Amino acid sequence: MRSTAFCPGHLTGFFQVKEHQDIERTGSRGAGICLSMGATTTVTTTRGKGKVDVLINGAKDAAPVSRQAIAMLVDSPEHDISVETHLDLPMGQGFGMSAAGALSTALAICEMMGQEFEDAVRAAHQAEVIHRAGLGDVAALSRGGITFRRKEGLPPFGRVERIGKDIPIVVAVVGPEIHTSIILGNEKMRRRIDHVGEQCVTSLESAPSLANFFRLSREFACMTGLMTQEVENALEPIDHLGPGSMVMLGNSVFASGEVEKEFELLSERYPAHMVRVDWLGPRVIESTR
Repeated sequence: MRSTAFCPGHLTGFFQVKEHQDIERTGSRGAGICLSMGATTTVTTTRGKGKVDVLINGAKDAAPVSRQAIAMLVDSPEHDISVETHLDLPMGQGFGMSAAGALSTALAICEMMGQEFEDAVRAAHQAEVIHRAGLGDVAALSRGGITFRRKEGLPPFGRVERIGKDIPIVVAVVGPEIHTSIILGNEKMRRRIDHVGEQCVTSLESAPSLANFFRLSREFACMTGLMTQEVENALEPIDHLGPGSMVMLGNSVFASGEVEKEFELLSERYPAHMVRVDWLGPRVIESTR
């Protein structure tokens, strides 16, 4: 059997971590954008002894989040599973590639096994939380579009709404990877993030607009102290062209407005991409049983 699924990438503008004993209630509040660039995964199952091989962009990979999601969905020592994932954007730069890889993998497996979309989302979310790869990407990705995570976790506990309208976006990686675990492991920084994040969530609740999302994202980056010098340097020459901010948590930027000019300026110095909002969310592309 063989199945291929696509999952958008996802960037977060601001967030507040919310953890509970119940892993399905755990997540983050905040807002972000699902991107037209993401992860495409093909899963093939054959008769075997329960072996799982994962390739990411053509190279063997430990892929702990994807493997965890697989383990939650498959309990069959009689089949080997081959996973081939192509990522459109880099890992470790805030584009939700780990979550997108895991969710596209889970969705392809569920398609072959006759399981529901919600089963794939649940497996990917749990895997993401267990491995501390992210706390809100899967919930947002399951909805698609420009998302406002009003309540953390998965449905029926979590609550994700859409805001805004379709817009072109430019993204760029402007510096070395930021290690999320180090940032969130710093107790002082974690308290600051949660305090500022809560203020941003409350403000967006009162006026859930795209303009407010961009404004709050920039305020969050500045007020938390998360904005790096590389991000500041990248945003300065394009600020007059439209709203932009730092991708959380990555040494990357996103912007809208005059995107062609922004892309021209950013691509002179950094790997940059013009992308669109993905409103469809994760979906199966092809399947043969």
